[in-house]
Amino acid sequence: MGAQLRVYKRRIQAVTATKKITKAMEMIAASRIVKAQRKVAASMPYATELTRAVTAVATGSNTRHPLTTEAEAPARAAVLLLTSDRGLAGGYSSNAIKAAERLRERLAAEGKEVDTYIVGRKGVAYYGFRERKVSESWTGFTDSPEYSDAKKIAAPLIESIQKDTAEGGVDELHIVFTEFVSMMTQNAVDGRMLPLSLDKGEDESTEKGEILPLFEFEPSAEDVLDALLPRYVESRIYNALLQAAASEHAARRRAMKSATDNAGDLIKSLSRLANAARQAEITQEISEIVGGAGALADASAGSDK
Repeated sequence: MGAQLRVYKRRIQAVTATKKITKAMEMIAASRIVKAQRKVAASMPYATELTRAVTAVATGSNTRHPLTTEAEAPARAAVLLLTSDRGLAGGYSSNAIKAAERLRERLAAEGKEVDTYIVGRKGVAYYGFRERKVSESWTGFTDSPEYSDAKKIAAPLIESIQKDTAEGGVDELHIVFTEFVSMMTQNAVDGRMLPLSLDKGEDESTEKGEILPLFEFEPSAEDVLDALLPRYVESRIYNALLQAAASEHAARRRAMKSATDNAGDLIKSLSRLANAARQAEITQEISEIVGGAGALADASAGSDK
């Protein structure tokens, strides 16, 4: 009985140590969410206005630019998948990977080949384990991305979409990331970055017969698009990286809180079992003492006779 009590005590000590670790990780993730949210909010105005500027150039001129014009028969697409470098974040990375798989199936059904670009060790490991081809990957900054990371990611993607498909280029550029909605809600979403699509408001104004203004650009609309579109892609990727980082911290905080709560419940359960084992041990000792005393009394009575 004493051995069983020692086993329970060791398990309680181990679970208590684990609970301290998960609690600390929960607090760290919670503190990082606020910083990540601020970065997301700070990046939104720039990304929004840059998108408007690019759209204005595209719609305000008669220039047919390869980065804003739909291919007649798109045959190849690039997909950028954002996952995390570290685990212990619940289903954060797996949800993003599933969204990328659904997008891949949809593009394949449309007759398009897919080139995959991945950010994060979890995504790289997933594709590596299945021996799938990855055009390029980046790791080491998913929990705290910088604009320089977005520029590094955007460079090969822009180069790929500027090439002809016969030379290994792509007709479309898609991105899959986890959108930060709130502390409790993060959604894996996909979207097309290029070719640029007009937003709903501009489509509606065209349908109503409103005439979009024509602008004169210096030196030319094509040169303006050449300068703006790389910045547009970089800003979209940077905003997605920031939202993904905030989502990762929120998912990790939620996962660690669940682990901490489960550890607390397990400690309570093990404590009850340990108390029961201790009580049984004490009861057994009392029974042995009473039995021994009775045996001595019987022996003394026999000797007196």
